[in-house]
Amino acid sequence: MGKAKSVSRLAKRTRAVVVAPEIVRQRRAADASDIANRSAEAKLAEAVGLARAIDLEIVGQMSVRISTPRPATLMGTGKVEEIRAAVEAAEATLVIVDHALTPIQQRNLEKALNAKVLDRTGLILEIFGARARTREGALQVELAHLNYQKSRLVRSWTHLERQRGGFGFLGGPGETQIEADRRLLQDRIAKIEGDLDQVRRTRDLHRQNRKKVPHPVVALVGYTNAGKSTLFNQLTAADVLAQDLLFATLDPTLRRIKLPHGTEVILSDTVGFISDLPTHLVAAFRATLEEVIEADVILHVRDVSHPDTEAQSADVAEVLRLLEVETGETGRMIEVWNKIDLLDPDHRAKLLDGEGSGRAIPVSALTGEGVDTLLDIVENRLVGDRPVYDVTLDPADGAGLAWLHRNAEVLSRGEAKEEGIPLTVRVSPRHQEQFLARFKLAG
Repeated sequence: MGKAKSVSRLAKRTRAVVVAPEIVRQRRAADASDIANRSAEAKLAEAVGLARAIDLEIVGQMSVRISTPRPATLMGTGKVEEIRAAVEAAEATLVIVDHALTPIQQRNLEKALNAKVLDRTGLILEIFGARARTREGALQVELAHLNYQKSRLVRSWTHLERQRGGFGFLGGPGETQIEADRRLLQDRIAKIEGDLDQVRRTRDLHRQNRKKVPHPVVALVGYTNAGKSTLFNQLTAADVLAQDLLFATLDPTLRRIKLPHGTEVILSDTVGFISDLPTHLVAAFRATLEEVIEADVILHVRDVSHPDTEAQSADVAEVLRLLEVETGETGRMIEVWNKIDLLDPDHRAKLLDGEGSGRAIPVSALTGEGVDTLLDIVENRLVGDRPVYDVTLDPADGAGLAWLHRNAEVLSRGEAKEEGIPLTVRVSPRHQEQFLARFKLAG
């Protein structure tokens, strides 16, 4: 019975053709950072990975070179006919175009191809809609989607009544033609923005409470599918979704962990970054990424086994720039070269030889190799040369104990003795003078 259900579900999967346009003129104009300069094969592979992230059945895929984008259809007539033939031959009902499309281009392509057309932005939103689990994540997805829909009001609004899942582009009932009611649209956007403001205030309260107990924040960032969630699980023994899927993680996950020498930190896993991320989508997810903005240390997790690892690194740097995250501060950013278990022996040996250079830390989040070294370096970056003191505290000095927990790091607490309670504490420079004036050092 279970097998029959599985086969039935598989039969209902949307059949899709993936098209990855390569704008030749844009490639020539790429600046020195060369963010856009990926191989056509890599761009197509990423587009197919995005489509598979929402369980589409990929029945065709092709790269299309475009010398001059056409205002009506992006691609020339010949390329459109070529795609139409592929759609008909594969009996596909959906075409994924891995490029931003104007509403006119999208409508014209749907007429010419006789199939639904979804551009890169729409596909990313569809994935985010399927991945969001928390109320905050769902609100952020809906806000980004509504901003996207401002120029596409002929689309369905049936997603507004859903509790989870995608946004009605794929499967389900067909598109519902609605009257363009911009006031209603703007009212809905304003309502969601108000709800998100409330979520942000709650998160700010939580953040302020965490600051009262001085636990630094360590945030994981990186290109989607770089292995952040696998590393998060390795560090925390948590059960966060970690699959070989693009955008497997959407909602932020926080865990408290203890570093090798006792320092406690808050570790944050975040949504993966990706190239050509729409500006309004970055803005909509700013609340999710506030843990990165406020982080004491940022771990930039890179998949060094990927052929486009340098371009992916540049994309992450660009998103951080859009978020106005300062990464140039000494010691704040640490590069983590992940997936060394997938490298050939020569490449792997070169990375490991440079392990002590301080440029980056090679690890395998899957096997745990290099993780202990990474944790040691994170702790050294956080505590630096902070002095450690042994103090003796009067058992009746509850206010003093509270001060230590609030402004210092209590590494150990011994059994109460006649002379008092022995404590070992690490004190930051800004609290050191007040600490020495107030507490009795163990002699």
